[in-house]
Amino acid sequence: MRKVSLILLTFTTLTFAFEFNPQMQSYMQNLDKEAKSQNSDFQGFSYVRGEEIFTSKHIGKKGKRIACTSCHTINLNQDGENISTGKLIKPLSPHANPERFTKVKEVKKWLRRNFRDVYKREGSAQEKGDVITYITQKK
Repeated sequence: MRKVSLILLTFTTLTFAFEFNPQMQSYMQNLDKEAKSQNSDFQGFSYVRGEEIFTSKHIGKKGKRIACTSCHTINLNQDGENISTGKLIKPLSPHANPERFTKVKEVKKWLRRNFRDVYKREGSAQEKGDVITYITQKK
């Protein structure tokens, strides 16, 4: 019973922390289903796991140590800068930039590209959901 209550509490927190549009809700539900099919122990997306993925450094595709924060900074409410091109990146947080996480096609594109840049591979459904959870809940 305690496990069920914790899951419901987590789901409620996620639901009210950030309001996705219907397309993004559907995308998150699909990631959830895919994560469950890949891992029977999956209990839902995690802010903590998302933070670890977002902030940990790895040898990226260009052979240098890099993290998502290398371009997006640790403060997702401020502008970032692409470390390769110097191009300005608008705030990643949807709290500071309401255009974020509104178009599924854009979210998929940037998750795919950024996972390849930092991790040299495509992210799993759980990793993508965790990162989205972290970004959309971080204030």
